[in-house]
Amino acid sequence: MRLKLVPENTSINFLKFYRLTFILSSLLVAGSIGLFAIIGLNLGIDFKGGILIEARHNTGPANISGLRGDLESLGLGDISLQGFGTETDILIRIQRQDGDEKAQIAAIQLVGNTLGSDYDIRRTEFVGPTVGAELAEKGILAVVCALLAIMVYIWFRFEWQFSIAAILALTHDVLSTIGLFALTNFEFNLATVAAILTIAGYSINDTVVVFDRVRENLRRYKSYSLGDILNKSLNETLSRTVMTSVTTLLALTAIVIFGGAVLRDFAIAMIWGVLIGTYSSVFVAVGLLSHFDIKRGDDDDDNGVEKPEYERT
Repeated sequence: MRLKLVPENTSINFLKFYRLTFILSSLLVAGSIGLFAIIGLNLGIDFKGGILIEARHNTGPANISGLRGDLESLGLGDISLQGFGTETDILIRIQRQDGDEKAQIAAIQLVGNTLGSDYDIRRTEFVGPTVGAELAEKGILAVVCALLAIMVYIWFRFEWQFSIAAILALTHDVLSTIGLFALTNFEFNLATVAAILTIAGYSINDTVVVFDRVRENLRRYKSYSLGDILNKSLNETLSRTVMTSVTTLLALTAIVIFGGAVLRDFAIAMIWGVLIGTYSSVFVAVGLLSHFDIKRGDDDDDNGVEKPEYERT
C-alpha cells in the first residue's frame, strides 16, 4: 500500500491564513534583525581569526574540565575547549596572539606541551585577521550574488512579479536563519554560509514548482479569480512539497544524531532551512504573489473543470 502523507484532492484555502502568516513572518524577520543587532553572531575562526587545535586522548575519555583550567593558566587570552565527536576528542580554540606567525606557533607549542604525551594533536589551523575579513566579505558576497542570480532566473522564466515574490521569500529565509544562529549562539563559519546557500537553493526549488503550477493554471482556468488559482496550485503541489521536505528532514536528522560535532550545527541549520523554506514557499511567496496583477495567457477557458470545494456556495 502506497504511503500518503497528504490526502488526494486536498482543498485547503491557504490564502485565508495570509494575514496571520504575514504578521508571523514580519515578527520573525524583525526579531532576527534585532537579535543580530543586539546579540550578534558567534563568529568562528574562519571570520575573526585565531588558532584551532584538534586533539585525541590516547587511552580513554578526555578530562575536559581539568584541561580547561590548565589551558586558561597559560595566559593565551580567550580559550574555549569542548568535546568533539567521540569522548576521546577535544577541540581547542584560542584567540589570535599578538605578534607575527612565530607568536602563533609558540602558542600552539605551549598548548601541545600542556596536553602532554597523553594526547595526539591531529589538526592545527591558524587564520589571520586579514584572511578572516576577506572570508567574511566573500561569504556575504556569495549570498548576495546567489539571491540576485535567483531573482534574474525567476524573472526570465516567469514574470517580474514572480521574481519579486521569490526574492522576498528567500530574504525571509536567510534573515530568519541568521536570527537562529544569533539566538542559539551556534558558531557561524564558512560551513554556515554553505548551509545558507543550500537553504536558498532548496527553498527556491519548492517555490519554482509552485510557481510553475500557478502559471499553468493561470492559462487554463481564466474564469477563476487569482486567489482561487493560487490555492488550487498549492493544493496540487502540496503532496510533493510535504514528501520532499519529510525525506530531506529524515536525512538531516540522521546527520544530527550520527554526524558528530563538525556537522551538527550545519545539519541543525539545514533542518531549520527546510522547515522555513517550505513555509515560505507556501505562505510567503504565494501570499505576496496574490497582490500582483498577473497575465492570464491566451489559452482556452476552464474546460468544464469543477471549482474547488472552498469556493462553492
